[in-house]
Amino acid sequence: MGDERQHVRVAVIGTGFGGLGMGVRLRREGITDFVILERAGSVGGTWRDNSYPGCACDVPSHLYSFSFAPNAEWPRTFSGQPHIRAYLERVTDTFGLRPHIRFDSEVLAARWDGERARWEIRTAREELTADVLVSATGPLSDPRIPEIPGLDGFPGKVFHSARWDHDYDLAGKRVAMVGTGASAIQIVPAVQPKVARLTVIQRTPPWVLPRMDRGINAVERWLHDTVPATAKARRGLLWLIREFQVGAFVKRPQLMKATEQLAKAHLRKAVKDPVLRAKLIPDYTIGCKRILLSNDYYPALAAPNAEVVAGALREVRGSTVVTADGTEREVDAIVFGTGFHVTDMPIGERITGADGRTLAEHWKDGMAALRGSTVDGFPNLLMVIGPNTGLANSSMILMIESTLAYIADYLRTLDRTGAAALVAKPAAVRAWNAGLQRRLARTVWNTGGCVSWYLDVNGRNTTVWPGTTAEFRRATARVDLAEYDLVPRPAGPAAATAAAEVTA
Repeated sequence: MGDERQHVRVAVIGTGFGGLGMGVRLRREGITDFVILERAGSVGGTWRDNSYPGCACDVPSHLYSFSFAPNAEWPRTFSGQPHIRAYLERVTDTFGLRPHIRFDSEVLAARWDGERARWEIRTAREELTADVLVSATGPLSDPRIPEIPGLDGFPGKVFHSARWDHDYDLAGKRVAMVGTGASAIQIVPAVQPKVARLTVIQRTPPWVLPRMDRGINAVERWLHDTVPATAKARRGLLWLIREFQVGAFVKRPQLMKATEQLAKAHLRKAVKDPVLRAKLIPDYTIGCKRILLSNDYYPALAAPNAEVVAGALREVRGSTVVTADGTEREVDAIVFGTGFHVTDMPIGERITGADGRTLAEHWKDGMAALRGSTVDGFPNLLMVIGPNTGLANSSMILMIESTLAYIADYLRTLDRTGAAALVAKPAAVRAWNAGLQRRLARTVWNTGGCVSWYLDVNGRNTTVWPGTTAEFRRATARVDLAEYDLVPRPAGPAAATAAAEVTA
């Protein structure tokens, strides 16, 4: 009796920018035998999950969109979450992706079958097999809430910023905001006017610069729609400015001092209280953590009903939160803005390679991938937004599109060579990552004196790309076969069975 599971050429995990972009690229390559597996009931990835008050992007809209799907209707220079999510829904429909998507299909396990040279995948709804597996889950998909003694006994409401409880009204409540990262600085000014008391628990203050946001008027939108070259030029200028900024982050962190002075002036203008201002000045080089953009974060903290408590959340006693310095505050709700599982992505525990080890086990000493995309021991597994492809100053969509081009060439290489799979050589992965770590050693992310989510538990930077987006595009323009071993197509009964299943 044959295998009744569906077999596809490519299975993609996730429907954020990475997964949808992969679907578009596959169709443009003439590949229609693919599925996109999504654990939720709609597309959008992080822009579906993060719907907290004030949620918006800190990259200009015309740069934070696909080059192949320009959007002349962005309402603001920095658009909010509803508009970005709507854009992704529109991309899904415009490029005919919806028939390929399997919603409510969380990937529970994926295992490489060496005998048949394919991936066996088990989702919450079905089992299927695929020649190629593309993980586009992204690093900002699984929220991280620290283990806090007593949190389980808190009688009030607790939720993470990426799992916002819209049924719970914060109006008139005493609220503790834990964290001061990119999400928190948007949440704080959005909820501060309505809560009775807002306690911001700050482990480390962020560097904050003004947000140069404004509405895009009807004339601009008409021009971009009528003369697409104007939108392309706008995008190109935004890209070029950020390319020039890379040197200060990567090669000359001392140049960040001028930016630091701008941030301090921004703080002085908004916060007159010297005691509060002192709490909000970081003790690390600007850029070591992600630089945040906001015009209303500091004014919200200076409001009469807000306070900043310096120090991490140490424990919860009943309805009282206790910080590292012993400060106690009674609250009705605790909101965690404590980031995500970035260097320990949960999907790694669900993918098993050729040697029977999971990706998490393979990466026990730190994430590493060849050109951010492939891992030794995991044939035909490719990643979108893999290790060391993150950016600190520009649009991740640029990195995603470069990776999609690399994956497209990978698939063409499989066809050209007749191989069942490619698997990255361990030596190639080591050489690529040794080069990255040498370059990262002098960057502001490694030398700036902070502890950030860019670094893993071993202090190794496994997230950020130490170069320009143009350089990454060149590095991923095509597959270098010298970096891979070819996995031949299976012979004998396995081949016959596989052929029968494909033609059935």
